[in-house]
Amino acid sequence: MPKVLLTFPNGRHKVLTMSYDDGKHADRKLLSIFNRHGIRGTFHLNSGLTETDDERISKQDIPELYKNHEVSAHTVTHPTIERSPREQLIEEIIEDRKGLESIVGYTVRGLSYPNGSYNKKIKDMLPHLGIEYARTVKSTGTFYMPDDLYEWNPTCHHNHQLLDLAKEFIGLHKQQYLYMMYVWGHSYEFDRDQNWDLIEDFCQLIGGRDDIWYATNIEIIDYVKAFHNLKFSANSQFVYNPNAMSIWLRVEDDIIEVKGGEQLSLM
Repeated sequence: MPKVLLTFPNGRHKVLTMSYDDGKHADRKLLSIFNRHGIRGTFHLNSGLTETDDERISKQDIPELYKNHEVSAHTVTHPTIERSPREQLIEEIIEDRKGLESIVGYTVRGLSYPNGSYNKKIKDMLPHLGIEYARTVKSTGTFYMPDDLYEWNPTCHHNHQLLDLAKEFIGLHKQQYLYMMYVWGHSYEFDRDQNWDLIEDFCQLIGGRDDIWYATNIEIIDYVKAFHNLKFSANSQFVYNPNAMSIWLRVEDDIIEVKGGEQLSLM
């Protein structure tokens, strides 16, 4: 029986993802930095505030500005949802999805908890509202893959040991593990704290590396779910990929791409 392990695309064992909330004008500068260094991220927007708050990116600018990144839900009006009635919670999430989907033209499937507010009842409701993951504000300082998609804890806020953690992440070479660095924050904080050099230095340090996959939140979710949907033979000597996307596997010491719709021998 061959030893088979999941890898990220092209055999990589590390993934970097970024997560920024509220959709304020400083996103423009942040996105220009990300794009310059090939870094990808998820931006959690409040659809109900795009036209009523002058500090927010307007609806007409969202599709082009966030192209090649993910737009995700953050509720319509940014309430502390742990204190909200169930009916209002449902409306805040569903209507935010509807509003954002009408702007970007694709299905919005993620969420970051506004004000970091959530509880078990909220988590249990999210799958029924079309939400496949939800990010907290509880930084771990670690590089583990999430074990609870509705309590997805990031590695760090950008103001907390960002460069030290980036250097540690770059130095992770044991390929028997999958590592994820997940950074969150608000772009306007760089204006407030006058530390745009921090994210510039981070992106220059960590961008453009062959062993790192640069992905949005939902791309990570989709890829791992697609791996679990692979159909292996009982002896793991061949596999069928019913997904549309390719999945990369480490089989003994070889990296193998299993293309969508393909059945492949692993021997």
